[in-house]
Amino acid sequence: MRILKFGGTSVGSEDAIRKVLKLIARKREEGRIQVVVSAFGGVTNTLQQMVEDASAGNQSYREQLKAIEDRHIDIVRKLIGVKQQSTVLTELKVLLNELDDVLHGVSLTHELTDRTRDFVLGFGERLSAYILSKALASSGIEAEYIDARELIKTNDDFGNARVLVPTTYENIRERLQESEFVGIVTGYISSTVNGETTTLGRGGSDYTASLIGAALNAEAIEIWTDVEGIMTADPRKVGRHLPIGRLSYEEAMELSHFGAEVIYPPTIHPAMEQAIPIFIKNTFKPEAKGTVITREVQDDKSSVKGISSIDHITLITLKGSGMVGVSGFAARIFSALADAGVNIIMITQASSEHTVCFAVLPGQAALAMQALERHFKRELEEGIIDEIKEEPDCSIVAAVGEGMKRTPGISGRFFRSLGRNGINVRAIAQGSSERNISIVVQEDDLAKTLNTIHDAFFLSEIKSVNLFLIGIGLIGSKLLDLFDKQASLLFEKHNIELKLCGIANSRYYKIREEGMPFTGWPDRLEEEGEPMSLQQFLEEADRLNLPNSLFIDCTASEEVSDFYPEVMKANFSLVTANKKANSGTLKRYQELQELALEHNVMYLYETNVGAGLPVVKTLKEQVLAGDEITKIEGVLSGTLSYIFNTYDGKTPFSQVVRNALEKGYTEPDPREDLNGRDVARKLLILAREAGIEVEMGDLEVQNLVPGPAREADSIEDFFEKLAEFDDDFRQQYEQAASKGHRLCYIARYEQGDATVALEEIGSDHPFSGLSGSDNIIAFHTKHYRDTPLVVKGPGAGAEVTAGGILADILRISNVPSFSNKIV
Repeated sequence: MRILKFGGTSVGSEDAIRKVLKLIARKREEGRIQVVVSAFGGVTNTLQQMVEDASAGNQSYREQLKAIEDRHIDIVRKLIGVKQQSTVLTELKVLLNELDDVLHGVSLTHELTDRTRDFVLGFGERLSAYILSKALASSGIEAEYIDARELIKTNDDFGNARVLVPTTYENIRERLQESEFVGIVTGYISSTVNGETTTLGRGGSDYTASLIGAALNAEAIEIWTDVEGIMTADPRKVGRHLPIGRLSYEEAMELSHFGAEVIYPPTIHPAMEQAIPIFIKNTFKPEAKGTVITREVQDDKSSVKGISSIDHITLITLKGSGMVGVSGFAARIFSALADAGVNIIMITQASSEHTVCFAVLPGQAALAMQALERHFKRELEEGIIDEIKEEPDCSIVAAVGEGMKRTPGISGRFFRSLGRNGINVRAIAQGSSERNISIVVQEDDLAKTLNTIHDAFFLSEIKSVNLFLIGIGLIGSKLLDLFDKQASLLFEKHNIELKLCGIANSRYYKIREEGMPFTGWPDRLEEEGEPMSLQQFLEEADRLNLPNSLFIDCTASEEVSDFYPEVMKANFSLVTANKKANSGTLKRYQELQELALEHNVMYLYETNVGAGLPVVKTLKEQVLAGDEITKIEGVLSGTLSYIFNTYDGKTPFSQVVRNALEKGYTEPDPREDLNGRDVARKLLILAREAGIEVEMGDLEVQNLVPGPAREADSIEDFFEKLAEFDDDFRQQYEQAASKGHRLCYIARYEQGDATVALEEIGSDHPFSGLSGSDNIIAFHTKHYRDTPLVVKGPGAGAEVTAGGILADILRISNVPSFSNKIV
């Protein structure tokens, strides 16, 4: 014997019902079956609306009744042979007239009791089960319509009746044990011992099937629905959900309690008592494996099976020092709530006994507050209890799995994933069974929380990063090209998913949660974007509330760098090629470091100093390892490196600079390179990373732009004035060459002195072999006393810088917890 239950979506249309008829026919060939059926899809909701409208005197219920009648008659005419139609339609009309009479009475009295509501809501199953039984009979299968009200007896708690199990089981056995017919049983409805219609709660058709299965000691119970089993998370909230192959009864109960809608929570218990497996299958993909629920799940290596949630709850907290060590407080709290009929969903108490909090459904929050304030009136007046506070707009999220038992690190992974994404946990509960960790979060954070935890446990091999890029000039455009080139490889070979969710320049911005292509900018941004506002860009990005969100700054804008604190406070990690923030005031530099720690985000800026060279990372590692930096010196400008590596005293200096401009090595205005300020910023950043508190004013910077050329009105005018000093540069070059030396523009910090200047260096200097536009940095430290630690390589160019930014992004994607410390 197998019990098959078909939900509303499985009988939602003619095509769906035909699939159900085929399934029943196939299952009947395999053995004995009984079938439980829900109302046609959407009918129960319509009946609910109809009876509400009728009680309010709104005659629109008649139009809805006509629509229900037409829908059921249409199905009869399409599924049942012409000869049988007349009898079926007559019986259908009798049922619909009965419904019409009840609704008419409600509309006249304007009174709606729970008893009447249950009676009305039960018509959906009565209509669908009757039609399905006749459709089967018309196709040659011996089937009979069975009204579950004759079998399932309950108390008179209308709306969510409690089953009288012994009586119910006896009725089921008496009617179905020996039956050779395929019974088509109405789900959801039942009756009192006096014959009054009751209902088993929304989703109660599953419960009906489980009761019948348990009474008949069935081989299996099959729940047929529109999804391929129970998923690891709600598909409506978590896009990359996965099917769960096997669950234990306890796991299924935990998941269903916390909102997994595929199975109705009371369904589990009857099946569990008789050790009957429950199969969750897809009517529209019967070949799919689905989910099987059994007593034990053998050899299951998954620690967490699923993530579930209750979307809308209110958190209520009692707090007071007078509660500490006083016995009976908890009993009084829960007795007061029980007397008021309040159902508590989750409870947690601080070990100090100073605070007790619990979650209730929003509809019961006012009732709970009134009951507690009334019961503890004296304690509130005397200050024994400081306050009773309610916090609305919350959600509960639960991670469930038998494998969580005695498995170290589950809680760590759970809460680390939340912390790295800036999700604030309001309350925590974990039962001694260890198969459930439940938390309360703000409702606005629900989707982000579900996705974050789901990624941590089910997609931990896929490292997803949601990118928000500002600046699509030379470096930003190269970075987008690099994303486009590397994205597939990173996903396929390294399980790193890069998703561009936001993009902006100084004029426009565009944000799209689903992600955007990496190509087609900036023209597309001008066509589709909104007028740019940093605040608006960040607020919209923050509203998406996506896990693993990363802000990338490819500008040189001080306005953008001044906005970094807001970015970090919104829990975005930050990668920047913009030197303005870290080379500004020491106070601002320290504030950003502290904010990154405070908000548990990563703040990476490797490209601030050496483009793609691992300069900052190397320095940080030495400092963290306890090394002491005694001297820093480096050629920190690819532009100036190229100029002085190329200058031979023969080609005029002004011509060498012009050549560098034409090759793209300099800024559009070469004075930006020659004035030394960019090099000074880099030295300042390195000194600060070494733990030295230094301001820009503490640096001595040699400006290589001759005085008259500094105020030139145009670039051409600048070159004309620079040419007037070609002899001065040639003499300086020849003076160095006469000693076997060469010219090198060096940034140096040593013993409190920070200088940036053009120097002569000999052949024994670490920088003497420098060529092209390479940068070189030497760290003299306690550990590297005799021979400095040297980092050397290309230090300029948009492609190199873009590569450095991507390297920072990949570093973030590969750490278990966001931090501005090296991991």
